Amino acid sequence: MGNKRSGGGLSPAQQAAKFLGVSALAGAVLAGIALPAAGALGLAAKGSVEEFDEIPANMKRPPLSQRTTILDSQGGTIATVFSRDRTLVDLKDISPYMQKAIVAIEDSRFYEHGAVDMKGILRAVNENAQSGSVSQGASTLTQQYVKNVFVEEAGDDPTKVAQATQQTLGRKIRELKYAIQVEQELGKKKILENYLNITFFGQQAYGIESASQRYFSKSAKDLKLEEAALLAGIVQSPSRYDPVNDSEEAKKRRNVVLQRMVATRDITQEEADAAKKKPVALEVSRPRQGCITATRGAGFFCDYIKKAFLNEPSFGDTREDRADLWAKGGLKIRTTLDPQAQESVQAAIKDNVRQNDQVATAVSIVEPGTGKILGMGQSRPYGSDVNKNETVLNLSVDERMGGGAGYQPGSTFKPIVAAAAIEQGKSPTQKYRSPYEMPYPSPVTTCSGNWTNTQNEKLANENESEVGPYGMKEATAKSVNTYFVELISEIGICPVTSMAEKMGVNRADGQQMAQAPSIALGTQEMSPLTMAAAYATFASRGTYCTPIAIEAVTDADGKSLPVPKSKCNRAMSPKTADTVNTLLKGVVEDGTGKQAGLGSRPSAGKTGTTDFRYAAWFVGYTPNMSGAVWVGDPDHKRQMTDIIIGGSYYDKVYGGEVPGPIWKAAMAGALTGKPAPDFNLVDIPKDKPKDGEEEEHEDDQKPGKPKPDEDNPWPDFTLPPDVLGGGGNGGGNGGGNGRWPQAR
Repeated sequence: MGNKRSGGGLSPAQQAAKFLGVSALAGAVLAGIALPAAGALGLAAKGSVEEFDEIPANMKRPPLSQRTTILDSQGGTIATVFSRDRTLVDLKDISPYMQKAIVAIEDSRFYEHGAVDMKGILRAVNENAQSGSVSQGASTLTQQYVKNVFVEEAGDDPTKVAQATQQTLGRKIRELKYAIQVEQELGKKKILENYLNITFFGQQAYGIESASQRYFSKSAKDLKLEEAALLAGIVQSPSRYDPVNDSEEAKKRRNVVLQRMVATRDITQEEADAAKKKPVALEVSRPRQGCITATRGAGFFCDYIKKAFLNEPSFGDTREDRADLWAKGGLKIRTTLDPQAQESVQAAIKDNVRQNDQVATAVSIVEPGTGKILGMGQSRPYGSDVNKNETVLNLSVDERMGGGAGYQPGSTFKPIVAAAAIEQGKSPTQKYRSPYEMPYPSPVTTCSGNWTNTQNEKLANENESEVGPYGMKEATAKSVNTYFVELISEIGICPVTSMAEKMGVNRADGQQMAQAPSIALGTQEMSPLTMAAAYATFASRGTYCTPIAIEAVTDADGKSLPVPKSKCNRAMSPKTADTVNTLLKGVVEDGTGKQAGLGSRPSAGKTGTTDFRYAAWFVGYTPNMSGAVWVGDPDHKRQMTDIIIGGSYYDKVYGGEVPGPIWKAAMAGALTGKPAPDFNLVDIPKDKPKDGEEEEHEDDQKPGKPKPDEDNPWPDFTLPPDVLGGGGNGGGNGGGNGRWPQAR
């Protein structure tokens, strides 16, 4: 609308004056309109009364956003996170100097007028009309509080924030009506308290308590006169009067506040003069919030908590609802993280892999039977400084939870093949020819047809000395590739992928697993948390539980919110799990995982080393804890040959050599003081010795070796005929386009 002064048009000042008259009909007057002389903003006066009447009678006052505290399972603080750093305090906990200073500089007639200040309005309208610009406003503290409520409700949405702060007559009308309501409902003291808790003081500090802590490292109740005046002066323009970046400008503004307090008779001139002489003495506490501040290296777990919260329907019907709840904060989130386990994880990582090594490690520990995540850590710290090898990529989890595309687990996948075969009726005494090298058998049944080796893809064992025939126990202990490919080729791929699904084993990138026999060698990329939870299925005698990280949540009002529960299902029979436990116990006693053994504490596990040593693993467990350790280059570029890791040189890295000791150290510390139950083992007869080998006698059996299960003895199967087809469509997952996978 143009600024018409002739021909019957109304100037902005005349429009405002007319509105003052009509609004009186509604029992109120327009407050704090700062209109420029050139062009009216927003609504014309003609529609003002109608607009006023159409505004809803009750203003929604959303809870103020506050800090959210993330706790470990024992109640210790892991991290404090917030979208707005705010701590609410009562008026009695705010220095009287602060209360007087903010009133003096922002609304000196606060206790004398109602929702609006008529004298202030007339003064502002006259001043702005004469200057031709918005040089003065007349919003009361009550109106400013209402505007801040609108801003708070807008959250971090820039469009909504712009709407909440736009200079239009329409917004001012709405602000007026709600200011009247607030004055009637709350009273002056509560309005002042709310205002001091909601307003922005710069430096990420919302509310007087956070501002006091930020600038002076003290509580708001302890603010001195000169400190209170400084903070009160910031409110008008937090960037211009920022004492951290421009102490001189902030000091000038502080002195203006002090002199204003003299005018309102809150302090004497002598007190003001003494305060003015004092320098701006800050004791700044830098904003320290978010997962980067997490204790015990739990930054990635902290980030996992946020993603788990936003993905969980228990905390809101839509992701937007959950994001709003997270942004409002004030939550206390008690997690499953065990401080003892987490400290042990971090210590094990620090002792074995350095932050600036060419490769990294990630460790996850879960509790069998509950799915609780007890520990999560990695050698590259949480942060964004690439020069320090920091990252925000959580190497322990799937892509959708903040991780990458995952890493090939190598031979740590073989126990899943064994479990599927045993569930299909195969005996652990089943023998296969298991040559050193062989083409992939073909055809092999899948869930939807057959896989055929049309390119004559081959595989080989790690060492030329590994030549069968082998039974399942020895093949597992030595991690014989050809044995497990022959096994999966006989039972088919579908039982294996079905077993993997029951155990929560999925690709880290969310894609479907490829239907090829090379899956037996761990060619599908997975995350350490996935593998730790999967092996917990063996530890709990066949029951898989989805990983969970949140145990309890209370909102800003102290109300308990429903939390997600782990979903547990039987993935295999107890007998199958007991059999796999017996197989994997042998790995740490006599096989590739000897360096990971926990001594007298019963443990079981499996090593894994992938093609060209891009990744090495150890995944193991006791009956009460399961953990996975991955070591490798997250970018999948550095092969682990001729390499220094943790200050030690390695010609070739094996799963039992680097990941194994990390697992041992992490688990040993995590389990200190915990019960040491044994597994329910089964008897698996030892393979008959080959030519040149000595037969083990009964006297050679280790203490505690299980006796034969007379109720269900395993039959000794004969060797199946060789199935060595030709031809092939390996598609990159059969054996790597002619490569010979080395999955140890």
